[in-house]
Amino acid sequence: MAEETAAKRLKTEAPLIGTHNGHFHADEALAVYLLRLLPTYNPSTLLRTRDPSLLAKCHTVVDVGGEYDAPRNRYDHHQRTFDTTFPSRSTKLSSAGLVYLHFGKAIVAQHTGLNDTSEEVKILWEKLYVDFIEALDAHDNGISAYDASALAAAGLKKRFADGGVTLGALVGDLNPNWNDPTPADPAQAQMEEDVKFVQASELMGAAFARKLTYYASAWLPARSIVHKTYADRKQYDPRGRIMVFERSVPWKDHLYALEAEEKVAEQDKVVYVLYPESAAPDAKWRIQAVPVSKDSFESRKALPESWRGMRDEKLDEVSGVDGGVFVHASGFIGGNKTWEGVKRMAEKALEF
Repeated sequence: MAEETAAKRLKTEAPLIGTHNGHFHADEALAVYLLRLLPTYNPSTLLRTRDPSLLAKCHTVVDVGGEYDAPRNRYDHHQRTFDTTFPSRSTKLSSAGLVYLHFGKAIVAQHTGLNDTSEEVKILWEKLYVDFIEALDAHDNGISAYDASALAAAGLKKRFADGGVTLGALVGDLNPNWNDPTPADPAQAQMEEDVKFVQASELMGAAFARKLTYYASAWLPARSIVHKTYADRKQYDPRGRIMVFERSVPWKDHLYALEAEEKVAEQDKVVYVLYPESAAPDAKWRIQAVPVSKDSFESRKALPESWRGMRDEKLDEVSGVDGGVFVHASGFIGGNKTWEGVKRMAEKALEF
């Protein structure tokens, strides 16, 4: 497939990467960074121009030129006929998504030391797209995360402005302001603009690198632990509604995937996850209510209302369980001094 072989087609000499000059965005900033992660693009020279005759001399062109032709390393998405998406996703790709589609597995394999055809690389490749790159694709293509007409019909409005803290907004802030002084020499002006673009590329790249490192070194290794814990869950509740970890690990994605695969009935899904606060032998324990979805603040079954906001002896009194430490005011998490205590909290909470 093209996405598996693109990195292998590159010549041994350092290629010239072309993208457009002028106002820059997060997608081409990341696209350039991703290419430069690969040995055959590092080092490479960057040319920012809209001159077709100059772009024609580039080995690889991203986000400009009106062409998507992977065998010729042309990765633009602005043409009217363009409709390429990532496998099993519906969001039209930007230049970031296009470069990631074709070179992402090679980048993940290089980082992890795994073969680019391995199942682990495929899992990480897909996870990074869904959790990081897809939002950039949507933003650059003007695709909203929600159906605007459905929001309007429901009368839903934002409670606060959050647009200024996205990666796209931070990249946008690096563009020159309309009233900034501009050098009279066009070459100098372009040079200063290119410096800003490189800063944007490094910003996007640092964010991508942190995500890749986390998913490869922490998220993926937790997968087998979650699978085992999920398989053992019925020893704590006959319906399997309590999961117990020997240590805290990233569990949400893996749990939701397992439940979806097994088509678990809503009433039998996991509602409480228990784990120690640390590896110390006398560590306190936590009880966490499973959210209805990964990013939701709503729990499948929050801890009892009468426990919420209570601490220590007061919590013991209202819960009937000794060793209480706290229950959050929203009921999404709580704590107990012992394993026996937190287990009893979970059992009693299920009765409500």
